Amino acid sequence: MFYEKTINSKEIYKGRIIDLRVEDVELTNGTKSVREIITHGGASAILANHKGKVILVRQFRKPIDKVLLEMPAGKIDPGEDPTVCALRELEEETGMKATHITKIGEIHTTPGFSNELIHIYYTENLVEGKLNRDEDEMMDTVMVGLDELEGMIENGDITDGKTLAAIAMCRKYLFK
Repeated sequence: MFYEKTINSKEIYKGRIIDLRVEDVELTNGTKSVREIITHGGASAILANHKGKVILVRQFRKPIDKVLLEMPAGKIDPGEDPTVCALRELEEETGMKATHITKIGEIHTTPGFSNELIHIYYTENLVEGKLNRDEDEMMDTVMVGLDELEGMIENGDITDGKTLAAIAMCRKYLFK
């Protein structure tokens, strides 16, 4: 079995969304190495199918200096249930409210350097809600027909990892 034993851990940065620590580790074969690890409180994301159209949001992402198409998602508040987070984010970002959601699974976004875990949900049970985006959230809602989705993925119009994973995980619901 492979493992890495932590010899020393030092917190480098403590932020609002992420923390960074550096760990000295010993590998199974006795070799020593250094790991830079980002810790994150987790997130929830929800793929919403409204009458044969997937609801995505288009927003600028500064780390890559690009506008991306993504499913609604957001950081889990301390002590918040991931399901509650998914419901909250869907309504805040799109103005649509889910009356029932199904948990599809979880994804580790970048396990090579981060512990971020995103809980993935699906819904097709939507009613009008209240759009209530955070002050720093600049985005548009985009409705994508199921017939367009495959082409957008193939053309590279959708490159967000959580969204691509969710579409793959939800295929049996989307394309029944």
